[in-house]
Amino acid sequence: MAAKWAKVHNMDTASPFRTCPGGVTVEVLASAGAASSKVRGLHGGALKVSVRAAPEKGKANAEIEELLAGFFGVSKRQVCVAGGQTSRRKRVVVVGLSVAQAEEKIRVL
Repeated sequence: MAAKWAKVHNMDTASPFRTCPGGVTVEVLASAGAASSKVRGLHGGALKVSVRAAPEKGKANAEIEELLAGFFGVSKRQVCVAGGQTSRRKRVVVVGLSVAQAEEKIRVL
């Protein structure tokens, strides 16, 4: 019943976070060219983010890395877009972060 309610009300039960060696991978749904850059919440099993940068020459990916570094409280060097460079759906690796820490950050949104 709860899963059905969550589906109807666009709330996700699947976590976008997975453990990887040295950190966590985050499934990201990105929106480039937005009015402001921010983490918007969970959507479709992914962390939804919007960035101001245009989706050209890696500008949006670089801004996503910077945005997520600030959001998770790690340095920019610890965040890397590892998959989906030309897609809205991306896989981002955050080194030095656990799934529990990532989920705690999302709870405060």
